[in-house]
Amino acid sequence: MTGVQAPPDGVRRNGAGPLQSVGRALRVLEAIANSPGGLTAKQIAAELDLALPTTYHLLHALIDAGHVVHLSDQHVYGLGYMARYLGQALTKQLAVPPGVATAIRAVHQLADAAAYYAVYRDTEVVIAHVEDSERRPRAQPLDVGFHQAAHATAFGKIMLSAMDPDRLARYLDTAGLDALTPATIRDRGALDDQLAHVRQSNLALEIGEFQPGMSCMAVPVHDPAGSIVASVAISLPTNEFLTRRWEVEHAVRQGATRVTRALAVFQRR
Repeated sequence: MTGVQAPPDGVRRNGAGPLQSVGRALRVLEAIANSPGGLTAKQIAAELDLALPTTYHLLHALIDAGHVVHLSDQHVYGLGYMARYLGQALTKQLAVPPGVATAIRAVHQLADAAAYYAVYRDTEVVIAHVEDSERRPRAQPLDVGFHQAAHATAFGKIMLSAMDPDRLARYLDTAGLDALTPATIRDRGALDDQLAHVRQSNLALEIGEFQPGMSCMAVPVHDPAGSIVASVAISLPTNEFLTRRWEVEHAVRQGATRVTRALAVFQRR
């Protein structure tokens, strides 16, 4: 016969075989990661609509690879120690130039607020650097590698505002507009209106849209050609944010200018 080729050895049609197993294993890992107390095999099977024998098979494979551990005293499965390694590796890959880190630290100190630096990473908007303290903790769960809910964060809105219409539509179709708080914008038209204002003002705000009682402000970072490549942001409890609004804006805008200069110096090396 011609025109029809058999699938490679070990790969079955209709989504079965190794590729499907990899996808299922990743779903199991994500389910465990999202449960602070761990999960039993039965809970994982029920949550992911998997047969119990399949769930055990996937768990054993993840245990062998070091990504999952069985906490026998609690009868649950938790993250293995390879998860920490992967987290550290991602942090290294997202590491920013020293000048950028210094600029974000200055924003944290000048604004007396948790400070963030976000970038594009392929099709995602990702936090690449955070500066906070016990007195000024970050909004949870914002940390290096966080890439969700761009529509509900100020740094995310800066990055969304810089996307062309087609790219923005594709991004939002995939990411969605989930409601994280009652204040989260879920209407596409309302978000488009806000992003238009962000483009005009070079400033993005969110008041309790990501986390109740917390608010955020961000401004863009430009490359030498004038394109937005990153954003600098801070977060504060909403009451204090509203009281110190203009003081904080000065610190964030100054920080973005410093980051832009630091990137230009780094790129010339």
